[in-house]
Amino acid sequence: MRELFSYRLRFPLKLTLAVLLALFLGFAFNLETPRWAVMTAAIVAGGTAFVAGGDPYAGALRHRGMLRIIGTFIGCIAALAIMIATVRAPVIMLLLCCLWAGFCVWLSSLIRVENSYALGLAGYTALIIVVTVDANGSLLLAPLFAVERCSEIVMGIVCAIVADLVFTPRSIKNDIDRETEQLIMAQYHLLQSCVAHKDKEDVDRQWSALVRRTTVLSGMRSNLMMESSHWQNTNRRMKALNTLSLTLITQACETFLILNSRPEYIPAQYRLFFEKPVETLADVHRQVKIMRRVLAAGGSNMPTTLTTWVNAASRALVLLKGIKTNARISKIEDEILVEDVVVKAPPAETHHAMINGIRTFVATALGSLFWLWTGWTSGSGCMVMLAVITALAMRTPNPLMMAKDFLYGMVAAFPIGALWFMVIMPATQQSAVLLAIAIGGLAFIAGIFVQRRQIGTLGAFVGTLNILVLDNPMKFETTLFLDSALGQMIGAIVATMVILLIRDKSKARTGRKLLNRLMSATVSAMTTNQARRRENHLPALYQQLFLLMNTFPGDIDKFRLALTLIIGHQRLRHADVPVNEDLSAYHRQLRHTADRVVAAGNDGKRRYYYERLLAELNVYQEKLEHYQAPINVTEPVKRLIDVLHRYQNTLIQI
Repeated sequence: MRELFSYRLRFPLKLTLAVLLALFLGFAFNLETPRWAVMTAAIVAGGTAFVAGGDPYAGALRHRGMLRIIGTFIGCIAALAIMIATVRAPVIMLLLCCLWAGFCVWLSSLIRVENSYALGLAGYTALIIVVTVDANGSLLLAPLFAVERCSEIVMGIVCAIVADLVFTPRSIKNDIDRETEQLIMAQYHLLQSCVAHKDKEDVDRQWSALVRRTTVLSGMRSNLMMESSHWQNTNRRMKALNTLSLTLITQACETFLILNSRPEYIPAQYRLFFEKPVETLADVHRQVKIMRRVLAAGGSNMPTTLTTWVNAASRALVLLKGIKTNARISKIEDEILVEDVVVKAPPAETHHAMINGIRTFVATALGSLFWLWTGWTSGSGCMVMLAVITALAMRTPNPLMMAKDFLYGMVAAFPIGALWFMVIMPATQQSAVLLAIAIGGLAFIAGIFVQRRQIGTLGAFVGTLNILVLDNPMKFETTLFLDSALGQMIGAIVATMVILLIRDKSKARTGRKLLNRLMSATVSAMTTNQARRRENHLPALYQQLFLLMNTFPGDIDKFRLALTLIIGHQRLRHADVPVNEDLSAYHRQLRHTADRVVAAGNDGKRRYYYERLLAELNVYQEKLEHYQAPINVTEPVKRLIDVLHRYQNTLIQI
């Protein structure tokens, strides 16, 4: 109970210390706008906890802080370059900043999620600097303002990191040890269900849950490396374990698919063997050891998928011990860790990224033109909020929900900020202790709600800090407060309206592209080129499957199709394809046609190349029969042709 209590209080205390440290250091160094340092500390610490749903793991906060520093410096350089080039044309200057923000959002939508924060920040930092300098009426102050902003940002991040170190960040290693054990047990349970040929829906739930758990474990590996380079050996083992886990899923599900058409595929003795329940990891280890002994004794009747599963599980269990101890890599492990060339999947959300960039550009450009036309005093605050929301919300899976979170937060920030600005803060001006209690109390309460991921909480906290206008000395001008609060709210409203009006209809397009890429990868696996056969496509294929699961939650038919294509890819990659010039030339032709299906810009061209691919696959099957290819080649090719015929409309139409 005491441990749970301390865990729930640790982050609110950490956030409070970060905010107060940034506030008083800003006053001590006599910064022009110390609230930027305070807001940075709040955003870095609070944003990391909001994403994690609690106190973030060690290293996560430092990683986010470094991304923020990088993004801020890039944004400042871009702002200075734009102002130098267009100093005599304010309209063009602002529009170029809007274009820069849209470009950064577009690019951030195409890279890894954990690194996209830096680009999003670089986009709106340039706009913030230009808008603020323009609002103050002197572009000559731009270099000074850029330097001050960078200094304040760095100070806020340092304060957040110091607070993180003071309150002993929790290591993710214990969670990794626990999750790896449970993952191996879940893999064995999936194999049991597939061998017993249980209900299709039950098997679907098991393998989809395992795909998610394997992806989460890969993300935990990234967090572990953020924590310390001490875990380098564990990182190598976990990277190999990721591929082995995906291999286990693939082999178990292929066993299930083969049993659909060949019930005699699994001999009776193996069915009886897998009926024995397992409760612990030791039980799994014992079962795998028995299977290895059977293989060593010459178990010639063991199905190919079971043989591959047992070999992969044996390697995974060896790595599991090393992950727990983080010991030096042994000779046995070194043989396991010899990696194939891992092929990375190209981004599939290109159209979605374009829509994100257009939304950001349109929202900020309209705001800029309206501000220049009307001279509205709250225009600068509105512009800043437009840039922040559109840059940060677009990379999330649900931009509209993120925009609503900001909107609710900015609306709530008005009464909260009014209470602090008009009642509490004026009474603290004679005492630093009272000021610390006032700001610290606000941070502590916000920290409690942020780690619960309460919608609107983080936006309300940051919005309140922004409209309090923390200066040294404080000036309680009600007009300035109302302007800032009104600008924030209107900016959040306009950003939400832009997201609603410029609809993102790329969901179906993304799903079709993902499935077509899986189909193309499966066709490309038909090769006799040894270098191509050594390429490890499995992580990339499952990454696309995971994206498909997130894009279409609950659409089990799409998941089954994607998994069937992945299984086909793995089986064809290891198949004993006859080596001759005729088949090699035909492999190149099949790959070319499959690539044309993926690259087709409209349904007509896509249908033409798809039907051509089906015709070529039928010819290829006849060639395999002519060259007397073994069943481990002809069977997966026949299964692939059947799947492509059955799901023709899904793979062609948007």
